Amino acid sequence: MEPLLPNNYYHIYNHANGNDLIFKEAKNYNYFWVRYKNFISPIADTLVYCLMPNHFHLLIRIKNENEIINSMKGKAAINRYCSSESLLEKEKVISLYASKQFANLFSSYSQAFNKMYGRMGSLFMKNFKRKQVGDENYLKDLILYIHLNPIKHNFVKKPDDWIYSSYYSILYDESTFIKRNDVIDLFGDVDNFKFCHFNDL
Repeated sequence: MEPLLPNNYYHIYNHANGNDLIFKEAKNYNYFWVRYKNFISPIADTLVYCLMPNHFHLLIRIKNENEIINSMKGKAAINRYCSSESLLEKEKVISLYASKQFANLFSSYSQAFNKMYGRMGSLFMKNFKRKQVGDENYLKDLILYIHLNPIKHNFVKKPDDWIYSSYYSILYDESTFIKRNDVIDLFGDVDNFKFCHFNDL
């Protein structure tokens, strides 16, 4: 499994188990973000996202080493990091901690979802997927791919019609937690950001 290393960008995605849905109604999407901010915001910055009824996509940047160490909950993780003798071992501790935070998010959300809808068993596919984003062109292509996902799946005709994605947040949500300016800067300005999305339709 690909490690989650400090200061690197990753495409994180997962799918519901079988034909299940991850999000059935608006309150599910909202609750996911409550848990997400608790588990993921301390270890990663979020650039873009798209939550779909049965799957999701995230583009994140893992925070720097010091920020992650400061966010570590529990002496065990900190002790493992401090007792590591090489850079490789320290990176492994950080990667495992970051991965565990995602696992905790999915577990916490699943438990609440199962309780709400009287279901049992795993909600998400085992082992969430992650791909490191290596260059700026790939980064921009991935942003477009994530934002255009609802159109690809025939939910809407335009990216700003899907309110559960960062495209909507970037343009309309004044209090968003995502790194709006970082995303806009990649495209130069808001007008080009919009143009690139609609040019790909």
